[in-house]
Amino acid sequence: MKTDTKFKIQGSWREIKGKLKQKYADLTDDDLLYEEGKDEELIGRLQRKLGMTIDEVKSEINSL
Repeated sequence: MKTDTKFKIQGSWREIKGKLKQKYADLTDDDLLYEEGKDEELIGRLQRKLGMTIDEVKSEINSL
């Protein structure tokens, strides 16, 4: 059974983006481009770039 990890960008996206860039040096500003209401687009880009599942990407962002 597939679990749906809740995803919500809390706090400052700039701060989260900085932490992701520190942890994953190959991420670019284009990879981390975020627009209000386009969460799934961001998740898809990160999933492809990092080789993670959607739930893993959501968990990673939520943990920052």
